Amino acid sequence: MQTRRDRAQDASYRERLLVPVSWWLLAVPVIAVLGGEVYAGFGGWIPPAIYAVFVVAVAGFLLTWGATTIEVADGTLRAGRAELPLDRTSDVVPLDEKQAALLRGPRADPAAHLMLRPYLKRAVYIRLADPGSGVPYWLVATRHPAELATAIERGRQSAGRQAVG
Repeated sequence: MQTRRDRAQDASYRERLLVPVSWWLLAVPVIAVLGGEVYAGFGGWIPPAIYAVFVVAVAGFLLTWGATTIEVADGTLRAGRAELPLDRTSDVVPLDEKQAALLRGPRADPAAHLMLRPYLKRAVYIRLADPGSGVPYWLVATRHPAELATAIERGRQSAGRQAVG
């Protein structure tokens, strides 16, 4: 059985969707204001405990979001916990900010599989060859849409050759 580390070495594309530093910096005043509101009127050990709870909660949330990876390896796209065999895909299109915003909003299909982060404005559109499963397309947010789309196309072509051969 292949471990996560082995898979990462064999991957043709791998990206970790780290939360930007600006979000971490923004968390400091948010924690200060919320903590001040919650502990107003208390004394002793309660204010530090409230701040500690807020720090742990916000840091845990940002770390969890930043731990998400996108990987193309072994004929499969892994976006977070979801997996998509590349031989089930048809069109792959890298999207700029405006195109991605339309597919996240007014032109979105409620049945689509979305792997988005609010701090990532660009994405890759992946249409499924057989939308009979109920999912017409995947929309995957990324910092490098052209590179991800290229890796998916390469993986799809090699998955197709393996299925034929």
